[in-house]
Amino acid sequence: MQQITFRAMGTEILVVIDAEPQRARKGLAWAQAHFLELERRLSRFRPESELSALNRRAGTSVRVSQPLYDALTAGIRAAHRSNGLVTPTLLNEVTAAGYGCSYDLLADRLPAPVAKPVASGNRPALAIERGRSDWQQIRFNPEQRRIWLPAGVQIDLGGIAKGWAADLITRRLADIGPSLVDAGGDIAISGLLRDGTTWPIGVANPLEAGQSLGLLELARGGVATSGRDRRRWMRDGVMQHHIIDPRSGQPAITDVLAATVIAPHAQQAEVATKMALILGTQAGIAWLDARPQLAGLLIREDGQVLLSKRMPRLV
Repeated sequence: MQQITFRAMGTEILVVIDAEPQRARKGLAWAQAHFLELERRLSRFRPESELSALNRRAGTSVRVSQPLYDALTAGIRAAHRSNGLVTPTLLNEVTAAGYGCSYDLLADRLPAPVAKPVASGNRPALAIERGRSDWQQIRFNPEQRRIWLPAGVQIDLGGIAKGWAADLITRRLADIGPSLVDAGGDIAISGLLRDGTTWPIGVANPLEAGQSLGLLELARGGVATSGRDRRRWMRDGVMQHHIIDPRSGQPAITDVLAATVIAPHAQQAEVATKMALILGTQAGIAWLDARPQLAGLLIREDGQVLLSKRMPRLV
């Protein structure tokens, strides 16, 4: 088994391949190069990126590369499936909250989790309250690979890009051998290890550094963890974080500190964790329970752990 760790797409990436060493090393080198290429195209923090160029040309039809076209269409599918609660059209809102540069450069970022709950936060998955449905107005031309953004709409792929990339790269590595790609907590797994065993995935405790809440044994699919404990900062004396609720245009206020979800694909799991963080524990668990392909674990700020109905047998 061979592995590599590097930074790309604003986070730490781990790629593991269970294969003959020489073939595995070639696969790892390709995976790293491909992640860096995706970052070059999809980063909102790079003014020279293809995504930044698309944002600058909002209001016009733009021919784009296949990776950008695929990533944005994946983001729009996520918006449809989440009733607009997880959408790639919130760049203006996340920038207004203070997240205008890479998190590594953010001056007021906070390393420790929040100490106490901020709200009960069990809002139902209703339609967007303030009309933030610009994602429905985006137009795609698959034959010419062109995208038209309404004037003023700005795209941030941070909510889906890592899981989408992990799925993409894991699929391509599957021809080399069983593989795992962990893109900052968004994990894709191609299949059982060569000896027929599962991949052990620890569920970190956001309130106790270095401690685990349990161990997942997965054969394939995706698992993702998102939380307000990971990317947060102070702005004008107010705690901010990167999970934006499009109904308010502000960082979500709920009782969920972190969420872990198992799904058929990493991108699905990534979107589901954000749904739970936006909805709160009661509505979030109900949303997971209503979807047979999903299983989740939510951690409240008071330390309470809640499991969806399909999660206990997996932990």
